[in-house]
Amino acid sequence: MPVVKLTQDFITNHLQCPEGKSRIEFCCEEVSGFYCEVRITSPGQATWYLRYKNGAGKTCHSKLGRTTEIDLMTARKKARTLKAEIQLGADPQASERARLAVITYSDYFEHHYLPYATTRKRSWKRDEELYRLRIKAVLGDKRLNEIDRKSIVQFHSALKAEGLAGATCDHHIKLLKRSFNLAIDWELMTTNPARRVELFNEDNKVDHYLNDEELGRLLTVLRTDENRPVCLIMLFLLSTGCRLNEALSAKWSDIDMDQQKTFCIRSANSKSKRMRSVPLNETAISVLNQLGTKDKFEDVFVNHTTGEAYVAVHKVWNRLRNAALMPHFRIHDLRHTWASFLINSGRTLYEVAKLLGHADGSLACTARYSHLSTKSLQDAANSASIIIKGAMEVPQVPV
Repeated sequence: MPVVKLTQDFITNHLQCPEGKSRIEFCCEEVSGFYCEVRITSPGQATWYLRYKNGAGKTCHSKLGRTTEIDLMTARKKARTLKAEIQLGADPQASERARLAVITYSDYFEHHYLPYATTRKRSWKRDEELYRLRIKAVLGDKRLNEIDRKSIVQFHSALKAEGLAGATCDHHIKLLKRSFNLAIDWELMTTNPARRVELFNEDNKVDHYLNDEELGRLLTVLRTDENRPVCLIMLFLLSTGCRLNEALSAKWSDIDMDQQKTFCIRSANSKSKRMRSVPLNETAISVLNQLGTKDKFEDVFVNHTTGEAYVAVHKVWNRLRNAALMPHFRIHDLRHTWASFLINSGRTLYEVAKLLGHADGSLACTARYSHLSTKSLQDAANSASIIIKGAMEVPQVPV
């Protein structure tokens, strides 16, 4: 550690490691403890440091900057100022220790947020997927107090540039907002960096409804395909308007085909987390009678090969809908179609809302499902025409 007279000329022309050494410190003769470190990997450059003893008498080193960032005069001034602060009791490394004490987002998400969400949020698997596929790579290694709004906005924009739908991009930000809010509640953070990030708010709702020809093609496939159990599941959804998870979770103890003719959906399987009762019409009861699982299994829809309840049918459904020449028709569209059947038959939005299980009979939510066929709309428009024509046939009274 040679003590030298540090000058700008020395910094410009003499920052070299001696042969056989990997690093060297040039100590300033004017300010004790102030030095620049040169490494063999970066000849001509150095890092400014101040060496001092902390309150416990331990030798510490505080980094002031690099020679490529601040000049000698600025670095020497910072060293003097820092020495004065240390003499007054300051600890330059305290803030760094506090920073390192803050956990990373990955540590927080995997060991704090996710265990909390798995017991309280039905869609926690989607949260885990969003984190694992994209959030972890960008924010996972950052400590909670290092994540700022700018980095989140950049992440949000990058998702859009990647080609993801606006709503999918927004789901990532909503998850970040939710996780940061919990971190604040648990006193791991003080502010939410995602709070004011503007969402894309794109309306990506796509509803598909069956016309008479499409319904005929689909029913033909569901009546004739060799995979009878999955076909019967789809017919049950089309006959009841149930969600797929509600049907696959059904137990025979939930079914009453004799007296009440109802399917009781337990609160644990209901999206609204409320128990509800679904009336079983003749088509639904016919489906249940064809299953061959009653009095043999606890579950209603059972894979006869494995003896276990179905948990995934999307692969088979993809084949079925392609066979019906409807490659974009989703399983959930069966629920939409069922709702349109009721609306087109003259049932009220309130009735359909109750049957769909929408919370408090929400008409706004149900209206999305209540597709009206062209014929129904034409008939509605014609009702005004009938009134007008009837009024025109009434003999006119002289004014």
